[in-house]
Amino acid sequence: MSSGAWQRKEGQNPKGGLNAKGRESYNRETGGNLKAPVKSGDNPRRVSFAARFAGMKGDMVKPNGEPTRKALALKAWGFSSIREAAHYAATHKKK
Repeated sequence: MSSGAWQRKEGQNPKGGLNAKGRESYNRETGGNLKAPVKSGDNPRRVSFAARFAGMKGDMVKPNGEPTRKALALKAWGFSSIREAAHYAATHKKK
């Protein structure tokens, strides 16, 4: 059994996250409903992403100096750092 495009390079966006083919593959295989990143504004999906990723452990840079997939995903959603994502989530979550 082969893995879906979302698990391989062809389904990953080099700038972070999954590309359209990867999202389609994931949704088909798992019954999920992944959508493209929301780069700006106060969309509830963006607030949720910021809150999840602000709490993620792990480095932002690989030992060779390249950004990690985590750093690339944050950038794809419009955040330059974990601190920025945490601040955004804290100021935009519903009370």
